[in-house]
Amino acid sequence: MRALRILLILVVILGGLFVIADRVAVNFAEGEVADKLKTSENLAATPDVSIKGFPFLTQVAGGELDDVEVGIDGYEADTGTSSGTIRIDDLRADMKGVAFSGDYSSATAATATGTASITYAELLKAAKSEPTQVAPGVTANIVGLSDGGNGKIKVEVDATVLGTKLPDPVYVLSTVTVQGDTVKVHADSLPSLGAADLAENRVRTITDFEQKIEGLPGGIKLDSVQAAKSGVEITVKGSGVRLAG
Repeated sequence: MRALRILLILVVILGGLFVIADRVAVNFAEGEVADKLKTSENLAATPDVSIKGFPFLTQVAGGELDDVEVGIDGYEADTGTSSGTIRIDDLRADMKGVAFSGDYSSATAATATGTASITYAELLKAAKSEPTQVAPGVTANIVGLSDGGNGKIKVEVDATVLGTKLPDPVYVLSTVTVQGDTVKVHADSLPSLGAADLAENRVRTITDFEQKIEGLPGGIKLDSVQAAKSGVEITVKGSGVRLAG
């Protein structure tokens, strides 16, 4: 019985040491991957990297991690235009099947899904903020975006008719969609803007707009988008997504 007790104590001790070693190793790996991702994506701050699954060391032995979660705040995505970049907030991606090199200099996920958000103030930069003529004597421009409820964006438009600014802004409910790498905002119905018989295509040059979003981390792509309280919420997905290298 005494020998059995000693054996059990040894097993507990060795098991505890293995857990400690495993957690130390995973913390080191998370730091290495985070540093490599910061460098490869030219990020201003070090991203959050969390390697899931236990034990970690057996995953290392197999050369592939089951599940890695990455968080990036304030990512500046390319717009593909002279307007520069657009800020993507709270980008969170769940990477599955991450194959990596021994020094973590390269790491590629088989698949990835995630979420992010874009504030209305940031998306507003893609709209026409300067007054534009939509008909003789009629100019208009978008001055605000907000949550319209039921997955819609409320677009606030100021209009001037024959030199007189309308006393109240015009509000339009719009649908937001994703097409390829572009977020599109399309008015469900058009405002009169204080004048009759305005050509629909002219009014839509004001109410409808789009924002291209390119160069997301690791090659992930836009999947869907929906209006929310403080901005638009997007989902992303990808395959063969690079964390590093």
